[in-house]
Amino acid sequence: MVVGVAVLTAATVAGGMGERNLPLDLAVGVAAVGATPLLVRWPVHGTVALSVLAVLSPAATPASTTGALVVAQRRRLPVAVGTGAMGLAAHLAQGLLRPAGGLSFGWWAVLVTCAYAALVAWGALNQARWALLESLRERARRAEAERDRRVVEARAAERTRIAREMHDVLAHRLTLVATYAGALEYRPDAPPAQVAQAAGVVRAGVHQALEELRDVIGVLRAGAEDARPAPVFADVPRLVEEAREVGQPVTYLDTTDGTPPDPVGRTVYRVVQEGLSNARRHAAGRPVTVEVAGRPGAQLRVQLTNDTAVTDVSGSPGTGLIGLTERVELAGGRFEHEVTGGSFHLRAELPWPA
Repeated sequence: MVVGVAVLTAATVAGGMGERNLPLDLAVGVAAVGATPLLVRWPVHGTVALSVLAVLSPAATPASTTGALVVAQRRRLPVAVGTGAMGLAAHLAQGLLRPAGGLSFGWWAVLVTCAYAALVAWGALNQARWALLESLRERARRAEAERDRRVVEARAAERTRIAREMHDVLAHRLTLVATYAGALEYRPDAPPAQVAQAAGVVRAGVHQALEELRDVIGVLRAGAEDARPAPVFADVPRLVEEAREVGQPVTYLDTTDGTPPDPVGRTVYRVVQEGLSNARRHAAGRPVTVEVAGRPGAQLRVQLTNDTAVTDVSGSPGTGLIGLTERVELAGGRFEHEVTGGSFHLRAELPWPA
């Protein structure tokens, strides 16, 4: 910027060689070029000072018009218009004091007015363009930050889903294994036939747990389409039968009118699975009642009730119940559990579309 102003100032002074005002033009030109760097830090004050110099000599015209452009690019429009008006007035005064050869004052006024109007308009346009670019950059930064936030949330949700699925898959099987292993420890003198039967159940339970764990890992590696079908409502009776086989007295009452959709059925399966596992952990050997009722267009209700043992189940819920609460709520339902009258109640209500 300074180099350009210096070149134009030198050309202006050279055009007036031989005039009696040459010493003044040289002095004003040097002062104007020297003051041009001030426009970077103090654009308004620098432009005002250059406008004053422009009254004295045309040698300050390049610097003063440059100042008007800088103000228009960096300050608000009213400030730019005011500074431009001051520069216009200075050059009108210059036209009266130092008339341009061969150009009437009227045409000089028109020329200067058009020049300053163009400078202010061009500066304001550049300022608006820069503001638009900055807003677009800010929007891009916000979009990137939002994308990063969603990625973090998605990863957290995926970790929660994986933890919930791992718990659902392993807790039930390992509880069955623990029940039979505890029986073997409690009855070391059991007949060989019973020991063999219990060992077979433990072996089968561990094998099934490994198979289901392999299914979960397969889902994480290759996608859900490569895994075995997830359990649905029709698999609940088999779940109850497995609990009975390990000595858990379970009463199963199913009064549903029809078969719920698979997403709802899977949630019912997980509720019953966690309820039976919870009963084995906290009230081993106590009777458990599983009730399922509902019809399309209404609520599907699942309730598990078992007598409480010495172990206190009314304290802080475990990760299984917390995960079950999240699973039911994600399905649009409601989940609750409580201890009343010496019994532990686990209830879930799920929407059953018509």
